[in-house]
Amino acid sequence: MCGIIGVIAEQDVTQLVFDGLKRLEYRGYDSAGIATIHKGKLDRRRAEGKLNALGDVLKKMPLEGMIGIGHTRWATHGPAITANAHPHSTQRVAVVHNGIIENYKPLKQQLIAGGASFTSDTDTEVIAHLFTSHLESGATIEQAAQKTFSSLSGAYAIGLIIDGNDKQMIFARHGSPLAIGHGAGAMYLGSDAFALAPFTNKVTYLQDGDWGILSIDGLSIFDVAGHPVSRPVEVVDAASGMVDKGNYRHFMRKEIHEQPDVLSRTFGQYVQPEEQAIRLPEHDIDIANVNRVILVACGTAYFAAQVGRNWIERYARIPAGIDIASEFRYREAPMDKDCLAIFVSQSGETADTLAALRHCKEHGLPTLGVVNVPESSMTREVDLTLPTYAGPEIGVASTKAFTAQLGALAALAIHLGRLKNTISADDEARLCNLLLTTPRLANEVLAGEAHIEDIARGFVDTNSALYIGRATMFPLALEGALKLKEISYIHAEGFAAGELKHGSIALVDEHMPIVTIAPDGPLFEKTVSNMQEVMARGGQIIMLASAQGLEAAGEGCAETITMPEIDAFIAPIVYALPLQLLAYHVAVAKGTDVDQPRNLAKSVTVE
Repeated sequence: MCGIIGVIAEQDVTQLVFDGLKRLEYRGYDSAGIATIHKGKLDRRRAEGKLNALGDVLKKMPLEGMIGIGHTRWATHGPAITANAHPHSTQRVAVVHNGIIENYKPLKQQLIAGGASFTSDTDTEVIAHLFTSHLESGATIEQAAQKTFSSLSGAYAIGLIIDGNDKQMIFARHGSPLAIGHGAGAMYLGSDAFALAPFTNKVTYLQDGDWGILSIDGLSIFDVAGHPVSRPVEVVDAASGMVDKGNYRHFMRKEIHEQPDVLSRTFGQYVQPEEQAIRLPEHDIDIANVNRVILVACGTAYFAAQVGRNWIERYARIPAGIDIASEFRYREAPMDKDCLAIFVSQSGETADTLAALRHCKEHGLPTLGVVNVPESSMTREVDLTLPTYAGPEIGVASTKAFTAQLGALAALAIHLGRLKNTISADDEARLCNLLLTTPRLANEVLAGEAHIEDIARGFVDTNSALYIGRATMFPLALEGALKLKEISYIHAEGFAAGELKHGSIALVDEHMPIVTIAPDGPLFEKTVSNMQEVMARGGQIIMLASAQGLEAAGEGCAETITMPEIDAFIAPIVYALPLQLLAYHVAVAKGTDVDQPRNLAKSVTVE
């Protein structure tokens, strides 16, 4: 997910722009750049790699100016090289862009035919040339902006500055997030409020189709048709800007250890301890008449949704389907008005998930979002939001957001069960009390981190690993494998334990570690039976189970991780933590970039 920062001030802004880019590092990126206007002249600096590379360039060739735009790029069109880094420019304008211009090829051909010369492989460069062509045809800045943005198809957040004009910055939003920050003697443009937090807590969130002009005195916003519109200024919680690693080496480890507090906050919002009942935020959805549910998400959120589907079907007895967001619209599934569409996203800006949400809204379905970012596009567009209260998650590999998503989905399943009268008040009380035990149980798991670190050292020379589990432990196996892939670059796959023997068991040999997730419950013995099939073929078992479970079935395992004795209902939440710790310590032992793994972005805002 690319990052955008822009500043207009009564002082030099280069360092402010650079500091803003530092706050956007958590999104993942492979190049960065800054453009300013100084004494009427447009200039820029770019570098491949991390921000320190751009910092080195700026030391050798400083930039000055009281207006500037900056960008961290995650490659979509063209490889991660300096020539493809933003800002892109002509002699007249410089532009930063987050998203994808889907019709860039015909636009590029048209511009080349008109004499434009391109220097990059990106879709973004067409914006600079298109805007320039309109200016050279005699259009005013406002006319050039409207003509340019009305010609673009796709998703974009754009910041643009013009040579010779250090008083105005052009912006546009369609599909990708963009916000305006209001400061004293300065105005700001940013991909999100988090990027703007050090500068101001007064933010204007742009709506889809908005474009406009930012100046030091304020801003003008227009809709797609060019009509002036007004958007409110909101005061954002200043605490959102207070994020650092503290005493932890990496954000990921800090966020793993924050999960007891995150679970406490999340269940504090949904569980009424005295009534031993679930409370959802106020809403206008007639949930009681919902007869079917579809859950849509991507990546880690998709695995949380898989667990949620299991809970909803079991406790509410409502048929539940699940789709990967990037595939959902193209399957042309039937849309019934009594179907509740649930969307799960950490950022609330995931392009595929937002597109699926809008598809469901077009068909009249009630929509619910499980979201971690309260100011996100998804939060503003769904009929009901279940916030996850995880706070800013900086590590690219999701940890605390995942368990918070599970918490919100568990609360929803209980609530649906009571509405459908498929669970009793006593059942609701029991399940609520179980949820309230998860912070304590999470702390117990974290206390065993040193042993998990020891186990992780044995993975350093591993080329591939398998994770197996049954029922809600199957999506947890998928999530554990994804974590290992994401940050250690070890190939890993998750399987339903009973499915492994239908072909994939051929992968097993004496060098293959198999992480077996086997909590107490009705499927414990079946999981152990599947584990023994693997063990008989030489697989190196790492078993996660209670002390009782390990005593019953742990003989012959290469390694064991002792888990608390817990109810199967909350097992996915608690068992997620050792899988996260295992992946983290494997990555540390291998020396990879834990918080910003290669090729990944925190949130994918392009299809």
